Amino acid sequence: MPRQPTRPFYIFFLVLPSGISNGFIAVVLPFLLTQKGFPVATTAAIVAFGVSANIWRFVWGPVVDISLSTRKWYWIGLLACIVTLLSICFAPFSAASYGLLSIVVFLSQVAATFILLPINSIMANTIEEEQKGIASGWYQAGSLAGTGLGGGAGLWLATHVNVGLSVIVLCGVSVLFGLFILLTTDIPHDRQKKLGIQLKEMGKDLLVMLRTPLSLYVIIFLLMPVGTGAVSYLWSAIAQDWRADADTVALVTGLLSGGASAIGCLLGGWMADRKGIWFAYFGCGLISAMIALCMAFLPMQPTVYITGVLAYAIATGMIYAAFTALVLFATGKKHVATRFSLLCSLGNLPVVYMTAFNGWMHDKYDSRWMLIGEAVLGISAVFVFMWLLRWVKNKERPRETSR
Repeated sequence: MPRQPTRPFYIFFLVLPSGISNGFIAVVLPFLLTQKGFPVATTAAIVAFGVSANIWRFVWGPVVDISLSTRKWYWIGLLACIVTLLSICFAPFSAASYGLLSIVVFLSQVAATFILLPINSIMANTIEEEQKGIASGWYQAGSLAGTGLGGGAGLWLATHVNVGLSVIVLCGVSVLFGLFILLTTDIPHDRQKKLGIQLKEMGKDLLVMLRTPLSLYVIIFLLMPVGTGAVSYLWSAIAQDWRADADTVALVTGLLSGGASAIGCLLGGWMADRKGIWFAYFGCGLISAMIALCMAFLPMQPTVYITGVLAYAIATGMIYAAFTALVLFATGKKHVATRFSLLCSLGNLPVVYMTAFNGWMHDKYDSRWMLIGEAVLGISAVFVFMWLLRWVKNKERPRETSR
């Protein structure tokens, strides 16, 4: 019996709760921690540890595949997000609680991935083929808009009322958005699938990808610090360097950045369709780096902070759309779920290590050198891999000719 197709824009609302959780960790928590006297490097380490949950998504992906339905897993992920965010309210913000806080933050982002995994299944199985590109755009836009909402509204409520109310409101809004799962076709799990078999298939798929030069190139390239958007996790923590007040930070890093990122997603998707995925990825990576350099050399004042953060958000949205297009290209047609989750996990590694690197650069030097460091690494990687791409394509041509 064919499944009822899911409308692509439903994906936007379904992803929002995961983005809201990420936004609280990316914007509200760094601001609160630095206000409590935490060094930026320590704050960045806590956030980076939380974000690292995305790296391990492929590990528990098979568990979602072989047990329960998509709706049940979605509700489990949503409930876990709510519980872990509420737990952060009761965690003491002190140096002695560093370990406990890091664990709670990590678990909150693990919970967020359990929202995304069933959505990936819904996209693969209930979105019509000719609308999967549009659905991918809504997917990224929902993630970034949710981050803006969780960060902006969460920070405003946390600074004007209290952290507890901030979390309660965000959790309530997440439940409302989660109701859109009822508009999708529930996909039951395949009782024939075994976890051991799934893990073996993952290993085989990875070996297959490693055998071709272009696939290996993509895997290595995804590990590079190109357009990671890592500074986004520290904008609220370093806002005082540009003399930006709490209300400005809440508005700019939250709602406005969410909207700007969503626009960037559409621009990046358009560029990938019109100019090709490599042009889009390299181009968006350079744009992101240039924005960081401009912020580093311009005067440190509120207007520069506002303009720079929003421009950086647009560039981040563009690179995320290009990233999704590149992953889809490398995934191919076989074992899509396994390959997609593996490549996405690899693609999140640079976000983690660059967040930690940025925090270290800030405390070792200052915000200017932090931005310069991220930009230099990104630009260097782009030019090296542009050159390598020509070599890889030349290696692939003899294979294509001989078929």
